[in-house]
Amino acid sequence: MIRKAEEADLLAVVQLLADDQLGSQRENASSPLDPTYKGAFAQMSQQKGNDLYVAVENDKVVGCMQLTFIAGLSRKGMTRMQIEGVRISKEVRSSGLGQKMMEYAINLAKSSHCGLVQLTTDVKRPDAHRFYERLGFEASHVGMKLNLLKDR
Repeated sequence: MIRKAEEADLLAVVQLLADDQLGSQRENASSPLDPTYKGAFAQMSQQKGNDLYVAVENDKVVGCMQLTFIAGLSRKGMTRMQIEGVRISKEVRSSGLGQKMMEYAINLAKSSHCGLVQLTTDVKRPDAHRFYERLGFEASHVGMKLNLLKDR
């Protein structure tokens, strides 16, 4: 089952975000949960069209993704969906859950009249690149980021 996340899901989501080589350097999955995550979730919850979704199997959170609708003027005022923070528990990888989650997101984008679904994926995740390409995503742009926390 895929549903919108609740505050009670946050520790499991942060644990998913932290459960790989890149995330383990960026996240703090200790319990009790760092209050900054609850603050971020509260902000997301107040922002229309910016939601965290979880995949749940046997009452356990095994996947997550953040879906954000972005209204814009480019492409004749087209709305797009941005997909971020997609993670699948190691226990259920290669089970088809990732594809189900992406299909859920794409169907939500279509039903919300989006003209484009976009995502970024770290260059250090070649398996993720192959996965997204199998789903029809194209590496059409070069993504760039400026880390504002790097020198703090």
